[in-house]
Amino acid sequence: MDNLPADLCMKIFCLLDHKDLVTAQQVCRKWKVFSLENDLWCNLFKERWGIERAIFYAPTDDAKSWKDVYAVQDRCDRVGLGLKIIREGDDYFLIHQGEIQRHLGSRHLQDDASASTSSDATRYTEDEFMGRRDRQMGILDRILFFIGDLETASAPAKRGRFL
Repeated sequence: MDNLPADLCMKIFCLLDHKDLVTAQQVCRKWKVFSLENDLWCNLFKERWGIERAIFYAPTDDAKSWKDVYAVQDRCDRVGLGLKIIREGDDYFLIHQGEIQRHLGSRHLQDDASASTSSDATRYTEDEFMGRRDRQMGILDRILFFIGDLETASAPAKRGRFL
């Protein structure tokens, strides 16, 4: 791939879908540059949602790219427009109208927090224990994780009810 001209590489990348482009970003720096090309994501957006929506949702400032617009629209299709807590992998996010509003944390942090007991306190100095306790989740975070798990578990039932 290093010996291919850039225009030929772009033609190859034009044949990839959004999942393959995201995967290609992780291969090497050159592939990352190609897979972040704004025109690729614009074309993917137009193919999936049409030219009318592409005109409406076109990024107006330099802060957003077509990849960002595509990700938001895809998330809207998957989880809806309202306020939701979603889980992607081990991470939980608070979503509103497809935009990530807040990263709530990840499942392994919750497991680490629940695993600490009073016997752990004897193994650490006071400073180490206080630092560990600060990383533990509060009750609000635990509730949000529970709601996220409940939302994820009930999603198939909700889809089945609407079909």
